[in-house]
Amino acid sequence: MENSVAFTVPAWVPEGAQRYLDHTESGRSIRDIARAAGCHASTILRQIRRVEMRRDDPLVDAALQSLARSHFSPSDQQAPTFAIVTPAANQPEAQNAEFEREALRVLRRLCESGAVLAVAEDMDKAVVVRDNGESGTTKTAVVDCRTAQALALNDWITCDNPGRISRYRISTSGRTALSHLIADAENRARTQNEFGMAEAPASFKPAAMGTNAPNQPKVRYSTVESPLIALARRRDRDGKPFLDETLVGAGERLREDFELAQLGPQVTQNWNRFLTCGGRGDFAADSHVGQGHSGARDRVTRALSDLGPGLSDVALRCCCYLEGLELAEKRMGWSARSGKIVLRIALQRLKRHYQDQAEQDRMIG
Repeated sequence: MENSVAFTVPAWVPEGAQRYLDHTESGRSIRDIARAAGCHASTILRQIRRVEMRRDDPLVDAALQSLARSHFSPSDQQAPTFAIVTPAANQPEAQNAEFEREALRVLRRLCESGAVLAVAEDMDKAVVVRDNGESGTTKTAVVDCRTAQALALNDWITCDNPGRISRYRISTSGRTALSHLIADAENRARTQNEFGMAEAPASFKPAAMGTNAPNQPKVRYSTVESPLIALARRRDRDGKPFLDETLVGAGERLREDFELAQLGPQVTQNWNRFLTCGGRGDFAADSHVGQGHSGARDRVTRALSDLGPGLSDVALRCCCYLEGLELAEKRMGWSARSGKIVLRIALQRLKRHYQDQAEQDRMIG
């Protein structure tokens, strides 16, 4: 990009916001920006007006203020860096990896049914909460406000009624971005598995919908919720939820550790050794495993090992890979509608595993 702003702000900042800041903070004329960008001045004007109209959103306004302080302040002022990753676009693309991982984590949570991002005024952290109906709400993620500001500035989350506590939901563009982020992560995983080394993470670029790396878990890119949430709404013959909150919580705990384990030096870890049927190739126990977040990786390994063959398959596929039950049944060669029963048994065993771990920790303590 010819616009000089691209070399002074984080690469994830949208083009319209870059030009808005270049005009309002640097004082560059609209015609000058248009000449540098190779487009008509009316295009730049529309972009600037669009960003200005969005400043009623508290997260968007805070993001623009922070970017202005950290990247457009006089050189003699020491302003804190706003970006989650160090700026900017002319530096190695790997510097954007942290933002992409955080965006992937938060957007996945916001895709769950009834999930919102609650942001309170003057707080450094926001939380993702999910409505459980009559039983109230469950906190599923804690989000740094700088991450929330970046998501809002990219229009990946929206708020209909800002207030002292603003509630944001994932937008259509946010769901599209989630699809691309998942595809990018799987492409990197395929490269690591094929060549035994990690390449520099690619910057966020639109990817084809539904693209899956060969021999890798297929993720439902347009996922609205995890299979556990869908099953929790079903009722058995007695009118009770098919999966109670404790079982859903056990599955969510496994998924949280699974996602934390993905944040090591390699973007993803290889869990194929736990797929005992319908597998995707041989796997050595210590093959290409990163050392980052080893605690979470060890917890996932212990849980899946405790579940054993069959149960570890369905837990890994449905809780971690977010595969639908029909797809899991097909891959494992099970009869139709048997997956939900096996999944419930796996979650019951997983719940007992976590209870036993907690008891052991108390005894050691």
